Amino acid sequence: MASFLKYLIGACTLLILAVTASMNAAPPGFLEGHLKIVWLGAAEASDEMPRQGVAPETYAKYPLIVLSQDGKKEIARVTADGNGNYRVALPPGAYILDVQDRVAKRLRAKPQEFTVISNQTVHVDMNIIIGLAGIRR
Repeated sequence: MASFLKYLIGACTLLILAVTASMNAAPPGFLEGHLKIVWLGAAEASDEMPRQGVAPETYAKYPLIVLSQDGKKEIARVTADGNGNYRVALPPGAYILDVQDRVAKRLRAKPQEFTVISNQTVHVDMNIIIGLAGIRR
């Protein structure tokens, strides 16, 4: 019975420390932006043929990932809504925004470095260019 009481006290102590640490943690900040998808070789808009917009379901095919500053650890994943907008809460720190499987899918997109500050919103847009694999030089 005494050993059970020791374990119970230890568990309660750890729980109290965890709650205290989470209460002292800095409030999150936010990343928001717009995802623009461009297809190379797409016809230019004209009076006879208006430019086609991106179908809302297309954005789900290109999730964005938030990586640690060194680019080695995935911190979060976010999918743009039907209008291409995205927003995600993140702990304060330095990050990189990239497109999931960018290299494997042969997408042209520039990873974006950004810094999140507690209780503030940082705006980072991402552009994806699709269609480079079919171009011969």
